[in-house]
Amino acid sequence: MVGKPIIGNPVKSKIILIGQAPGIKEGEIKKPFAWTAGKNMFKWFYSIGVDEEKFRENVYMAAVCRCYPGKNPSGAGDRVPSDYEIKKCSKWLDYELNFLKPKLIIPVGKLAISQFITFSKLNDVVGKKIKYQLNGVNSDIVALPHPSGLSTWYKKEPGKKLLKDALNIIKKSSSWKLIIKK
Repeated sequence: MVGKPIIGNPVKSKIILIGQAPGIKEGEIKKPFAWTAGKNMFKWFYSIGVDEEKFRENVYMAAVCRCYPGKNPSGAGDRVPSDYEIKKCSKWLDYELNFLKPKLIIPVGKLAISQFITFSKLNDVVGKKIKYQLNGVNSDIVALPHPSGLSTWYKKEPGKKLLKDALNIIKKSSSWKLIIKK
């Protein structure tokens, strides 16, 4: 892993968004989802009533790994963190989940989703509300695809429809409705 850990604002929230790991630009800007993937993702949330500023003020943002993992050896995108890196960072995510006791967990991308759900394809999990129990607290998981510019899954069917379904589930969440009212 390269660089210093990148984390979101320390927001006490009933919603947690979990990404894979910061990208190279996030280190310069010092906030998660601050570049291309973030621009795409915040367009999604804007479509259901919350702009980027309001989102960052009201949703706790975390990641499976906290530091930029480096470039993919193929040159296309960032490297997926190794099992060792994931395990090394897992105590932070475990602590955040135990502290926040979120009602809504939004894992973004395959790596983040796989920390909670076993699945084979995004089609199996995106667009669904999955009940999850964490230390006696009932939560809903609503998985989203990774909003990277390299991903085409959410730009064509069935991904396009499943993303819309997932966003509608988030929009109907009581925790999300509280943000919209603020």
